[in-house]
Amino acid sequence: MTTAANIRFIGGGNMATSLIAGLIADGYPASAIQVSDPSPERRHALQARLGVRALASNAEGLTDAATLVLCVKPQLAASVCAELAPLLADQRPLLVSVMAGVGEQMLQRWLGAPLPIVRAMPNTPAMVQTGAIGLHASPEVDAEGRNRAETILRAVGLVRWVTDEAQIDAVTAISGSGPAYFFLFMEALEQAALELGLDGETARLLTIQTALGAAKMAMESDDPPARLREQVTSPGGTTERALAVFAEADLRALVARATRAARDRAVELSQTLAEAP
Repeated sequence: MTTAANIRFIGGGNMATSLIAGLIADGYPASAIQVSDPSPERRHALQARLGVRALASNAEGLTDAATLVLCVKPQLAASVCAELAPLLADQRPLLVSVMAGVGEQMLQRWLGAPLPIVRAMPNTPAMVQTGAIGLHASPEVDAEGRNRAETILRAVGLVRWVTDEAQIDAVTAISGSGPAYFFLFMEALEQAALELGLDGETARLLTIQTALGAAKMAMESDDPPARLREQVTSPGGTTERALAVFAEADLRALVARATRAARDRAVELSQTLAEAP
């Protein structure tokens, strides 16, 4: 019998593993979680590490799940949905998709029914339970379904809902791709530290801890980042001199250009998937 507690993950890769681990760490029973994946090695690892039931077939036991979490590569979305469609014809599970670029209308077309769908855009820090996740619900999703989806994604980080599905592309540009922006800045800062004469380990640790500390301050403070920046910047001091160089290079405009480019690419990829047969 279908119960709201039962969750089936389709695909057992890194994101699915992180979500399952986060749910279990939050107290969700492993016995209520199933995952299907074609890789025997991955199935064995999931069962051994997390104690969930891992299956080779997407079809086996599917009717027992009230929530399906689609964690396959976007290029496989159409074929996976075609496989699932006949099995979902007589039930209306909540579908939570973490597939980048796969729109709600695409999924409903491939599945042959207007099922309740929540699109999720997690980022890689979700793998260490510090993700930033954007969510959007199709009109078919009720309040209970939204709560179920939020419970799953909140297990790996901060969750924010957007009101327009198109905003998922903006989420992709900011938090989806965003870790790479910060890693690039950390990479540049670490290299600068080496050029200033610090040894490699010191350069790396100071860079990482500074990034962690700044993020923690921003998260825990009621002040906006602009105010926190001002508090660090003494008139005539070293920070002011460094920030002047960033301003001269128009860092803000560069960030705006980069994120618009990422957003536009997300739109292009989504259109490419939509046009696929």
